[in-house]
Amino acid sequence: MSEVKVFAERIIENIEKVIIGKRNTVELAVIGLLCQGHLLIEDVPGVGKTMLARSLARSLGCTFSRIQFTPDMLPSDVTGVSIFNQVSREFEFRAGPVMAQIVLADEINRATPKTQAALLEAMEERQITVDGVTRPLPRPFMVLATQNPIEYEGTFPLPEAQVDRFLMRLRLGYPSMIDEVRVLERQQFHHPFVDLDQVVTVEEMIQAQEAIKGIYVSPALKRYIVDLNHQTRQHTEVYLGSSPRGSLALYRAAQAKAAISGREYVLPDDIKELAIPTIAHRVILGPGARLRDLSAEQVVEEILNSVPVPGGDPTAGMPEAS
Repeated sequence: MSEVKVFAERIIENIEKVIIGKRNTVELAVIGLLCQGHLLIEDVPGVGKTMLARSLARSLGCTFSRIQFTPDMLPSDVTGVSIFNQVSREFEFRAGPVMAQIVLADEINRATPKTQAALLEAMEERQITVDGVTRPLPRPFMVLATQNPIEYEGTFPLPEAQVDRFLMRLRLGYPSMIDEVRVLERQQFHHPFVDLDQVVTVEEMIQAQEAIKGIYVSPALKRYIVDLNHQTRQHTEVYLGSSPRGSLALYRAAQAKAAISGREYVLPDDIKELAIPTIAHRVILGPGARLRDLSAEQVVEEILNSVPVPGGDPTAGMPEAS
């Protein structure tokens, strides 16, 4: 797995030229990339949500498009539209911005539910259907969506079906005082994003995405993943627990985490570190929990502390390398 580790390190180091002091979040974004998953970047204004998404896209050799969501957008503004050509007397499909490998859905919660729904098929099935014709999306395909959880005026909360399609929810948070000074220094003359280069190829990315699927996860750790996810459905403060997609997301993310750490097997610590980013956004709390200002992250943290961590050798049963 040394190739995957080198691949991930190149991307992380490149993004850190722009995103200062947020290595853990940048690493999570790369894990999402390796898992072929979509990322929801949620935080207050001005902390670098859009810049993180743009820097990740710039680091990859992929086609990129940006959709600035607004309340007056239509589904066809996302997927594309068929236009009648008066010369050929036939309808021609004009592809929308979703027909790219990396799609930045900026301020996704500003679009109406009808427009948000235009992404559902694309995110899950990697295809779009326009005027009864289904068209496959390019490979790889990844949606990086941003939203502001503070400002509610003129926004539309994402439906659970769409939130569940995001592999992880990331938060950047405010930088430390030292890091904020470094931001000022780096942007004294121009933004460092201008000098950001592509550091990997599409072929390398696809190879890395396929490689992580071979990371070994012991039967005990598979049960541990499912147990954590299942407990969200049993918790007294939870109205709707995490779906089976939560187990799949945590499973695949743990494999990617092991790979970028240079290991060929998953450790319990990989699972514990990734449980909140992959599961918490899928949990809907009951009214009582919201009144007490209890967050989904706190519920998942409580579950992590209550579910026994499996012991034993995490490599037990691992096939020998040929």
